[in-house]
Amino acid sequence: MPRRQPWEELPDRVRDEVSRHIGPMRSAVTVPSGAYCDLAVTLDTAAGRFFCKGCQVDGPTDWLHRNEARVNRWLPPAAPRLRWTVEQSGWLLLGFDHVAGRHPDLAPGSPDLAPLADLLAGLAHTLTPAPPVPIQRFTYRWRDLIAPELVDGDTLLHTDMTPRNFLLGDRPHLVDWSSPARGAAWIDAAFLVLRLVRAGHEPVDAETWAGQIPAFAAAPGDAVTAFADALVRLWERKQRTAPGPHHGPLLAAARRWSAYRSHLRAYTHGA
Repeated sequence: MPRRQPWEELPDRVRDEVSRHIGPMRSAVTVPSGAYCDLAVTLDTAAGRFFCKGCQVDGPTDWLHRNEARVNRWLPPAAPRLRWTVEQSGWLLLGFDHVAGRHPDLAPGSPDLAPLADLLAGLAHTLTPAPPVPIQRFTYRWRDLIAPELVDGDTLLHTDMTPRNFLLGDRPHLVDWSSPARGAAWIDAAFLVLRLVRAGHEPVDAETWAGQIPAFAAAPGDAVTAFADALVRLWERKQRTAPGPHHGPLLAAARRWSAYRSHLRAYTHGA
């Protein structure tokens, strides 16, 4: 990951503009985890604590930050509220309410799995129909991976179910809504099924967990099977074009889930 910009090295005009929104700062602590940010920092002020993320304007992640700023006002309380946006001196910064919490443990038997199911069930319900905000259709995003009618729908989706985007504190939160899409209500739960398989769950157990989420429980079997197959193609492509240390395990998990769905389909059709 490229070097993350220290707060103190931002242009004075950028920091002054942030201070105009939140007042004098007591401290600024860089947040080392996460991706796609040139800057990520916790700001402690007399008005409270804020999480600030940002990028250089017109840089490769500019569009992701603008996505997140655009959809935030439509999101339920499970997403930290965006309080201010600063665009100054070549920087775009977003300031959110600070949320304390830890990332969940997705391993089999983890007590963190139940609140995650409740969170995704609530989000799918609240964000269907999708609010009137311009967002990419999932059918377009996966246009070369799956038949569009299988994933089409009218739910505002998060689509990035990495554990680092969940924070468990007084209640569960889902952060980093930089890749939203409009699609079938069960898709976010399906993305998390892949992460559970990656964390050591058998595919049947991961799907049993997802069955607690009404949107996934109602998903057509053929659509879920096609989704699992598409994940294999997606991670094969990512492994070829931009190899990363996490790509191999996710590809292996996708293949395990796809194989399970194929066996399930064969058994069902043969019964």
